[in-house]
Amino acid sequence: GAEEPGMEAEAQELPLGCGGEGGSPAAGRSPEGDERRDPSQASVSNGGEAESGKELVELKVIWNKNKYDVKFCLDSTGAELKQKIHSLTGLPPAMQKVMFKGLLPEEKTLREIKVTNGAKIMVVGSTINDVLAVNTPKEAAQQEVKAEENKKEPLCRQKQHRKVLDKGKPDDVMPSVKGERLPTVPLSGMYNKSGGKVRLTFKLEQDQLWIGTKERTEKLPMGSIKNVVSEPIEGHEDYHMMAFQLGPTEASYYWVYWVPTQYVDAIKDTVLGKWQYF
Repeated sequence: GAEEPGMEAEAQELPLGCGGEGGSPAAGRSPEGDERRDPSQASVSNGGEAESGKELVELKVIWNKNKYDVKFCLDSTGAELKQKIHSLTGLPPAMQKVMFKGLLPEEKTLREIKVTNGAKIMVVGSTINDVLAVNTPKEAAQQEVKAEENKKEPLCRQKQHRKVLDKGKPDDVMPSVKGERLPTVPLSGMYNKSGGKVRLTFKLEQDQLWIGTKERTEKLPMGSIKNVVSEPIEGHEDYHMMAFQLGPTEASYYWVYWVPTQYVDAIKDTVLGKWQYF
């Protein structure tokens, strides 16, 4: 057994490139070892094959301006090489594009695609962290989308409205009954966004909407109101929360809570001028 030291040295080198096949401690044992241990016999013969059949090839793996010198089994497949590249670069095989005279086939061995010593293997791909770093702007965009979605959340669940609605229904709220004509008397018993009492008076002859609070009455020309939005109050569907848009943006909404449902359409039609053509 004079050549044994050589065997051991080679068996030791194998794990570098061959993923440890044949590199088990048993591989270095002499064949005259314990006959009864079949597993060790098997690994001894593997070790033998590793020496004779498994040539190592030296590769230069180049990824992102980094160069790696790698010894790898000629009879390993492209897929196994990708695993090796993963261990070197942290780049998951699924994210790797490995090039050797074109795209490296995963199922073929390096011998089959005629990889020789000193061959350059180019790797293209980004690690998860690189991808995340690039995608941060996208995350900002997603947050904007979320903000949009939050707007779509029922208005009565949004914080600014909750604080008024949580006060409950005003004692003197007008009864909600079916029918949709404008009330001839001022519509009272509602709250504005600060939770103060508010009443609405429709002065059709002056084409004005009067919004009255304890402090003062705003007299708004109907034509100055850009939009009217409303949504039923959850759990009290016979009442709505309604906003009159007094300026160019949503920031100018004047919110009124607890508008009896039967008046909602008539208010919108009156304010937005549906009837003026008749």
